[in-house]
Parts: sequence; structure tokens; C-alpha cells
Amino acid sequence: MLTMPGAPVAFHAMAKPTGAICNLDCEYCFFLSKEMLYPGSRFRMAEGLQETYIRQLLEAHARAPEVVVAWQGGEPTIMGIEFFRRSIELQRRYAPPGQRVVNTLQTNGTLLDDEWGAFLKEHEFLVGISIDGPPDIHDTYRVSKGGLPTFDRVAAGLDVLRRHGVDWNVLTTIHAANGDQGARVYRFLRDELGARFVQFIPIVERATPATLAAANAGWGNEVTDRPLYVQQGNLVTDRSVGPVQYGRFLIDVFEEWVRRDIGLVYVQMFDTALANWVGEPGGMCVHAETCGLQLALEHNGDLYCCDHFVEPDYLLGNIAEQHMQELVASPKQRKFGLDKRDSLTRYCLQCDVRFACNGGCPKDRFATSPLGEPGQHYLCPGYELFFHHVDRPMRLMAGMLANDRAPADLMGIYATTDARRGRNAPCTCGSGRKWKHCHGVDRAA
Repeated sequence: MLTMPGAPVAFHAMAKPTGAICNLDCEYCFFLSKEMLYPGSRFRMAEGLQETYIRQLLEAHARAPEVVVAWQGGEPTIMGIEFFRRSIELQRRYAPPGQRVVNTLQTNGTLLDDEWGAFLKEHEFLVGISIDGPPDIHDTYRVSKGGLPTFDRVAAGLDVLRRHGVDWNVLTTIHAANGDQGARVYRFLRDELGARFVQFIPIVERATPATLAAANAGWGNEVTDRPLYVQQGNLVTDRSVGPVQYGRFLIDVFEEWVRRDIGLVYVQMFDTALANWVGEPGGMCVHAETCGLQLALEHNGDLYCCDHFVEPDYLLGNIAEQHMQELVASPKQRKFGLDKRDSLTRYCLQCDVRFACNGGCPKDRFATSPLGEPGQHYLCPGYELFFHHVDRPMRLMAGMLANDRAPADLMGIYATTDARRGRNAPCTCGSGRKWKHCHGVDRAA
């Protein structure tokens, strides 16, 4: 068993077998520009490196009962299905007795067919599929290389997953085009697509005065003056979600979810919030106290501190030259992880919901706090709005869990209260609209 001093029992590595290469050209995809880091590359993970990665990942998790093999991109399905068949064979070869190996795949879904569906089902892949809402929203930024809509192609890929009974969840990015339509987006995902596991990811695209114009044109657009996306600047693109807008989006979804879907639909943000109210680790690294356990592996074996920091200053090394576990346990990576906690502003340290927020992801700490401090999270006003809004229901659900009751019992409390609410009363979401025109719509039907 390989063990390194200070090495974590488990960590998460996003492997990018095609690097930044994708068959789509989503305007907000910061990762497409990472192609510039590897000029002349074929952007395909070689068989030897694939074996090195699987072997090292399983060796590094020898003390863990379960290990996740996560494939991302770019678009990982460009590698072809045989690459993933070989991955399964390598996992069987190197997994220690009794260890469970879980494969995940994040995809845009456009290349999936029945062969993929049968393979993913047979090997119990958990597939994340990227959909930003109804077609008019999804197609705003998620376009093909020729700028054409992609929703119908993505929906066809989702049909493949459903037809073959593959476990799937939906990843929805929140941006300028859907940031004011939380309930509509959520209802579409739940009712039209049948999603039962949902992740919301805010789009925050940093830019400097020198890069803003090109950035607004799209990181994915194939133009000669496209900048390499790095975590610099205190400006944001026109596509970025606004701080309060993001908080309002989450509240809009929560007010729908808390009345109908507790225990039926799992929204990652709400699950993480409840875990923090209970005092347990949540599932989102952005709201963990420290980070450093979510790394990114490029197609050539380069290992970076984080998926959002694939840039030269955050390169840890190459797994063909140094074992992955050594890189994860390195002083550079440990410092990267602890800096999240140790660099909080005074405003954050004094915040009454810091236990739930923990200052957000370091990549977005480029704003100024109300106390005039640099390094405040850009989305802080939205986080404050959301976490304060859900404080009471989260405390109620935490109490139910402590008393061996299901959190879903909260829906009955909401139903009783709603039945006494006047149709012209202000909506509970704080939108300023009347109840009957907001979250009370069709409730009596």
C-alpha cells in the first residue's frame, strides 16, 4: 500500500482525456481557452498515461472503501467508447479487493447513442448532462461550433440515457439569460425532463479591462484574439450572473422545492446547506471550510490544484514523473487548500452564516467587502440573501433529522401555512409580487 505523509484518504480528480477540446462552442466555457496551454497537442490521453492514471488513483485511495473515477472535458465522449472500455479493464486490474469503483461522466450529451447507453448502464456510470433550461434559454449560450442551437441534440442524448436506464443528473449553469427565471428553469428540469438530481453552477467570468471586450465575445469563439482565461481581474462579462440575481434565483427555486419536492428531487445546493445546518460536511467544495481535494488532470498527465485553476501558477506536476499522491500531499497543494480558510475577510469572519457559506470559492474572491476589504466573494450579497432566507426551514429540517423524522415532513407545515395565506398577500419568496401570481400560482388546482 502506497502512503505519503499528509496524504488524504480520498480526493477527487477530474480527468480530462481530451483536454479542452469539445464539439460545442459554449460562449461562457472558460475551459475552451485552455487549449492555448498545449500548442501542437493532439489532445488525446495516451494509453500509457491512461493506465498510469488509473493505477495511481487506485493506489492513492487504497485506504478508502470507494473511489470515484471522474471523466470531464472539454467533451470526454470524443475519446470514443473503446477508451472507456479500457478504463474499466484497468480498474478491474488495479482495484484492491473489496474496493468499490464508481465512474462518472460529465457530458453535453450530443454524441450519445444506443451503444453508449448500453455501455454506461452495464458499467453503472453516473452521468451528468449539461442543460441550462428550456430551449430558448439553453440555446442562448450553449451553441455549436457554427453558432447553431444545441438543445435538440442534447435532448436526444438525454433520451438515450433514459431509454437505457442510466443514472443521470442535470448540471445547469446560472447566467444572465436564466438568472431571473429560477422557478421556470426548475419546473422545466423537474417536470419536462424528469430530473431528480440537480446541480446549479453560477457563471462568474472574471476579466480585466484589457480582456473584457474579447471575453464578452465568448471564451469559446474561435477568434485569433481570444484571451487565455485566468483568474485575474475584478470585472465580469455580460453573461455573468449578478450577485443578488443569483441569490434570488436560488430562493425562487427553494420556494418551489420546499413545498413539493423534499425527498423527491435532490438539489445539490439545498443538500449542502442542510448538511451545514446539521453540522456535517456538505457535497459542494465551494462551501467547505477548506479546499484542495478537487484536482484537475489534463490529457498529458499535468495535475493542477483545481479545475478552475488550470493555469501555470497552479500546476503541481505531471503524474508520469511524480506519483499523484505525492502531488496531492505536496506543501503547495496543502497551502492552496488552507488558503481558502485563512484568507477570509473580516466581514466574512463576522458573518452569521459563515458556517454555511465559508466564503465561497476562492476563484470568485475579487470583490470589495462592505468594510472596504479586497478579497470578498463576488456572489456574497446573493449568498447572504439565500442563506438568511432558508435559515428557519433548514433549522426545522435539522431538528426533524435529530428526532428521527424525515425532512419531508416540512412540506406539511408549509401546506398548512399556505392554506391560511391570502391570495393577495406578498409572496414568501420576497419578490414583491402577490402570492397568487408567484409561488401560489395554481396551488389550489
